[in-house]
Amino acid sequence: MGRWRPPRPRGSRYITPEGARRMRAEVKFLWEEERPRVTQAVSDAAKLGDRSENADYIYGKKRLREIDSRVRFLTKRLEEITVVDRLPEDRDKVFFGAWVTLEDDDENTRCYRIVGPDEFNVKEGLISMDSPVARALLGRRLDDEVELMVDEEWVTFYIVEIRYQE
Repeated sequence: MGRWRPPRPRGSRYITPEGARRMRAEVKFLWEEERPRVTQAVSDAAKLGDRSENADYIYGKKRLREIDSRVRFLTKRLEEITVVDRLPEDRDKVFFGAWVTLEDDDENTRCYRIVGPDEFNVKEGLISMDSPVARALLGRRLDDEVELMVDEEWVTFYIVEIRYQE
């Protein structure tokens, strides 16, 4: 069995201005701070002699490859993404970038923001526009019913609030 894996389907090419800023900041940090620090550590470890058994050298080289790979990925991704920085005209409808508050029959609420696939973070309530939840919400209006799979059962939610960040 080989190591070949089929390519993952490309995510959507949209991103919020905050997500784009975070990606640029990560590239800047990795390239201007992290990489020079690791390069210096590798150089210092190489001066100690036998590199084949030098854990600092081996780990440092591995970390440099990881940094270079991540910088290459982020740079290519930043070239192809579209920053969505304008608000929709109809703000009573769910579009990319919206904060959506959902309420179930027991009055439990959940709040999600629909963002690009490069910036999702479920703990912060940021869900990818490619996710099943976001696809179910996109295009819906205030007070619409949405059925979502929660813990392997269908639950009906109502959209109680839609807001956009200025």
